[in-house]
Amino acid sequence: MTKFLRYAMCWFGSLCPIVWAEEPRSLDELVVTGKAENLLSQAATSSEGNADFKEIAERPLSRRSEILEIVPGLVTTQHAGGGKATQYFLRGFNLDHGTDFAISIEHMPINMRSHAHGQGYADLNGLLPELVQSIDYTKGVYSARNGDLSTAGSADFQLWNELPRGIATFELGEHNYYRGMLADSFAVGKGTLTLGGEWNTYDGPWDREENFERWNAFARCYQGDEDNHFSVTAMGYGGEWDSSDQIPQRAVESGLISPFGALDDTTGGESHRYSLQFDMQTTNGSEVTNYSAYGIAYDLDLFSNFTYFLDDPVRGDQFEQKENRMIFGGEVVREWQDRQLFGREAEFALGFQTRHDIVDDIGLYKTERRQRHDTVRVDDIYEASYGVFAENTIRWNSWFRTVAGVRGDAFFFDVSSDNRANSGDEWDGIVSPKISAIFGPWNDTELYLNFGTGFHSNDARGVNNTIDPVTGDPLDAVDPLVRTIGGEVGVRSQLLPGLTSTLSLWWLDSDSELVYVGDAGTNEAGPASRRFGMEWSNYWRPNDWLAIDGELALTHARFRNEGNADHIPNSIPVMFSGGIALGREEGFFGSLRARAFLARPLEETGDIEGKDTLSVNAQIGYRTKEWEVALECLNLLDRDDNDIEYYYTSQLSTELSAMDDVHFHPAEPRMVRLKVSYFF
Repeated sequence: MTKFLRYAMCWFGSLCPIVWAEEPRSLDELVVTGKAENLLSQAATSSEGNADFKEIAERPLSRRSEILEIVPGLVTTQHAGGGKATQYFLRGFNLDHGTDFAISIEHMPINMRSHAHGQGYADLNGLLPELVQSIDYTKGVYSARNGDLSTAGSADFQLWNELPRGIATFELGEHNYYRGMLADSFAVGKGTLTLGGEWNTYDGPWDREENFERWNAFARCYQGDEDNHFSVTAMGYGGEWDSSDQIPQRAVESGLISPFGALDDTTGGESHRYSLQFDMQTTNGSEVTNYSAYGIAYDLDLFSNFTYFLDDPVRGDQFEQKENRMIFGGEVVREWQDRQLFGREAEFALGFQTRHDIVDDIGLYKTERRQRHDTVRVDDIYEASYGVFAENTIRWNSWFRTVAGVRGDAFFFDVSSDNRANSGDEWDGIVSPKISAIFGPWNDTELYLNFGTGFHSNDARGVNNTIDPVTGDPLDAVDPLVRTIGGEVGVRSQLLPGLTSTLSLWWLDSDSELVYVGDAGTNEAGPASRRFGMEWSNYWRPNDWLAIDGELALTHARFRNEGNADHIPNSIPVMFSGGIALGREEGFFGSLRARAFLARPLEETGDIEGKDTLSVNAQIGYRTKEWEVALECLNLLDRDDNDIEYYYTSQLSTELSAMDDVHFHPAEPRMVRLKVSYFF
């Protein structure tokens, strides 16, 4: 098998200036403590952190995006099933499919700007969990390195340069769940080639089967050491599915369909993403320079129907969103360490980032059973951004340091539409200063004060719109860039042995809740908003076989100057996540995790709320040096909760008029899966 994989992927090895070697190199033992790691004197906020591969392995995942729930206070849910990007919630934001939360793989962006289905769309189906070494996450607008779409926070996945050992995994479960994964690293001259692949299929508990199929492929060539290295990484993903979209509550209560039924049996989609990435680091004394460049090819064809027969009582309201895009970008970041400023120890960082999205034939069509019968709009988009940032850390004395940063961003939006009135181009720019003050550590405890400004870009079509593509009514173009501003007070403590505890009190204002409504092909500029809240996290690792954690997030989110109709729909006020994991490197192991979020407003008055939701997942297994067998149980309590709920107007084929109603996507019932892994 080893020789077969080497020769099968020799085309990728040609990208590396190295030669094949016969035997893999031995690796030094790597010890990582993840979110329990002591970040005193390192972190700039109480809400930033790092999670490692062990923490990911301890969590049974019902869907790929749940990896992100390792970020304290973040919730992922699904309203369509299959390969569609999930919904994200954090700090009072309904982030839709990714707006205002920046997701990247080693600084290569996952979020899609000016996307067919919504601004910031972030699909994690192309990520292999076994190849993730760690996740770096931030909250708020305090890092100068983070720019567009990062107001609520960011998560950057770090991949293995060399796997500790090869792995072959097979999983099976109810509703035709099957997954196979194979990955290994090979020594090639002075470097390493890592190859991985995955195939996955799942029908789900739905009356109409999802028929979800996904494949992933991965190849990385790495050479160098900790100070000087380079890598070339290729990734590919493909998926297709039939959707289990949200359904109206009245259709279930009347007996028209079951909670797992559907009103349109032809929705679904397919998507592909291919990327090639180059990364290099050079070290010259105390100067460290990182170079990165990437290219991405992406396509999506998505069929949805959320209002059924509201707009078209004959053919129905199904619509298609389709796009093909290329993305090119990269960054250069130089750091100067061990320097002096005002006679104090200092560090400096200076960086340049750029990204270019070329989107061809991004279209919105009216369809019936996936057959087009009308075109709403078709556009070609070129969107470019250029960002520079600078950051300076000064240690004024043994107990006080500051981190001051500023970034400037320039954006270019160019749209060529099938309606000349909605074509045009525009430049816009924004400057975002940030400042942090860190006091301590005293008694293994630090205090953080943070303040900063940030932004998110708006969809290029909304920037250039003058006419509603559906009604023909005149439209006001929206602002290209939207200012956000926030502050945070936090504490991080390592006072008790093995326990990391953080507490954050935060506030965030946004000038406008601008969201592109992909279902209508227009942008809506919402009112200004204010959010504030508290996050309390605790991670206890008393020894090498026990880990306990608990995370609580409380949020108050409101529109500003909107009177009594000031609630922000789907802003989660209370969220809890916690669990326990036991096990050594060999022998029995297990974990139990719970996640809960309480009722949240579904419309602006707050009179209609969603249901409380509690999910408990568990796993138990046995491992040796070469084998691991695990039994996973998802939704252990078999609760009849909902993954997502909305409140809006729709009309069924049997109704004479439209009705306002709660539309929901149920959580999947209790399911058991078996996972067998072989290490080599």
